[in-house]
Amino acid sequence: MSDLDEAIGRAILAGADPDDALALVRRAADADRAAGALLHRSVASARSGGHSWQAIGDVLGLTRQAAQQRFGKDEAPEPAGAEERWLGPVTAFDEMDELALAGRLGWHTVGAGLLRHRMVRTATQWEHKRVVWSGSSTRYAREGWQVGCRAFPWVYLVRDTGRPVAEDSAQEITG
Repeated sequence: MSDLDEAIGRAILAGADPDDALALVRRAADADRAAGALLHRSVASARSGGHSWQAIGDVLGLTRQAAQQRFGKDEAPEPAGAEERWLGPVTAFDEMDELALAGRLGWHTVGAGLLRHRMVRTATQWEHKRVVWSGSSTRYAREGWQVGCRAFPWVYLVRDTGRPVAEDSAQEITG
């Protein structure tokens, strides 16, 4: 058994009564859904980083076509009626400064790929926060934060300040 298997097993057991078989099944199903979602986001990140369907298929033990059929249809939809663009390239070292600037201009993150953020613009300024993905975001919701996106190992939180974007703010974010 790998270290990852051990860690997943401990996480499943930590949330359920080990004597309740149905609780274990429920927790294992939750873990399966979470792992599946993580796999989809990882594939999306690999694609946005320029990796081919063939390379992704090779890693997953699938053909190029099977990988594309399984993961290619999950492209994020365009935000309805909103101005949208990509911010990047950014790295873990400069992205928070770039997100802060974009937030002052009315942009907030709704998605992330390798070295870039998918941004939507509103008439108000936004704050951004990056935290390690550790489970529930409930504690941040109490402070007015909402999940902008998840990009393992990070969760990007956004919060509308309610302050309007300055009218003379002609600056744009780079895409």
